[in-house]
Amino acid sequence: MHFVRGLHNLKPEHRHCALTIGNFDGVHQGHQALLRLLAQNSNQRSIPSCLMSFDPLPHEYFCKNDPAPRLTSARERYTSIVALDPSLRPDMLLILPFNEALAQLSAEEFVAQVLVDALAVKVIVIGDDFRFGKGRSGDFDYLRTAGDQYGFEVLSLPTHSVDNVRVSSTGVRKALMEDRLLDAEHMLGRPYRICGRVAHGDKRGRTIGFPTANIRLKRPAIPISGVYTVTLCSTELGEVAGIANIGKRPTVDGVRDQLEVHLFDFAEDIYGMNVCVSFHHKIRDEKKYDTIELLKQQIEIDCVRALELHKSMKNSS
Repeated sequence: MHFVRGLHNLKPEHRHCALTIGNFDGVHQGHQALLRLLAQNSNQRSIPSCLMSFDPLPHEYFCKNDPAPRLTSARERYTSIVALDPSLRPDMLLILPFNEALAQLSAEEFVAQVLVDALAVKVIVIGDDFRFGKGRSGDFDYLRTAGDQYGFEVLSLPTHSVDNVRVSSTGVRKALMEDRLLDAEHMLGRPYRICGRVAHGDKRGRTIGFPTANIRLKRPAIPISGVYTVTLCSTELGEVAGIANIGKRPTVDGVRDQLEVHLFDFAEDIYGMNVCVSFHHKIRDEKKYDTIELLKQQIEIDCVRALELHKSMKNSS
């Protein structure tokens, strides 16, 4: 899969493509259904397939001071698409910087400048709720009219549902924020996860007997907070059971969100390693404790509960 950032980096072989457009935050089952339809049409026409997305996401650009939580960072979105079955993976991921110039394009200008002049699209596959252009004035009906004018076909995918529930990034985000991890898992097709590089922290955990791996959260807001049972996965380690705290760490007066993972029966050095942390059960909300000793006592209780839940998961699988 080719990764292209910005229209100026497009090459002649990227043109005359089958295209889908969207945030693809989470790369959930609805996104995968859209990519399946894209692949079918690109294969039928023997043309390359392209997924166009944005960074930052449009809602982050328009709500800079209070953005909705991201399901995936820009890197996670890329790795999630790369990890898809090859039959779903597009030939190109095109990321456009969502800036003032792009935000001000009307629907007509977006079609003419981006879809026609830059990409020379042959077919566009979109969800039935797709909107684009300044003021969200462009929709499926407008694209079909533009397609008749410029010579491209437009296909829409009806709403994708799992267990009669509409799948969307908003729905996944809402489920996570309401601690309905299993509902989010059904929509995603996998447990919710956060990926990143293990970084050096303040190493406070090891002083109370619970060393943690700290994973950087490269996003403006996150949809979960609290203490969870998790599995940490990497190419080098496979899967390791653990417990995680994600949030601001109020007992130590933290000011920014941080993900800290304590792994059970594990003592390897994993600094700098790229890992993914999958979230399975929420144990409790974050809470400010009066002393570090009280926090330590609570962590001991949390670990007992987490081990019970991991055992239950293993027995039911």
